[in-house]
Amino acid sequence: MKARDFLSKLAHDTIVAAIAGAERHTSGEIRVFISRRHRPDGLGAAQARFIRLRMHEKRDRNAVLIYVAPAAQTFAVVGDEAAHARFREGFWHEVREAMGADFKAGRFTEGIIRAVHLVGEELRRHFPHHRGDRNEQPNDIITD
Repeated sequence: MKARDFLSKLAHDTIVAAIAGAERHTSGEIRVFISRRHRPDGLGAAQARFIRLRMHEKRDRNAVLIYVAPAAQTFAVVGDEAAHARFREGFWHEVREAMGADFKAGRFTEGIIRAVHLVGEELRRHFPHHRGDRNEQPNDIITD
């Protein structure tokens, strides 16, 4: 699927609201990136984009990126070192499976929102919102 077609099917404001809602309960950051390029190695591309977005500079090292490359029909979810250290075994696989099921059914917005909610709950569990916490990165969907 072309990225343009994929993006046109997304309920942008609903996804942004889901990110903001999830982040209200955690000190973590969640970002969504949609690549317009054909990126067959979703995980490698996600890790590189994570660095380019400077998500590794988050104070608590608990940022998570949801990366989708519709042209290659691939996606990945990557987190910074504190998230990896604390999230339960198999968490990343669960998020990918949930997103994949929605994507296969053509429910693209729902797949991204499901991932945001799952990540948000895990972040809340390990990195609850604390007084003075601020949103360090924008909640918008990012594209290249």
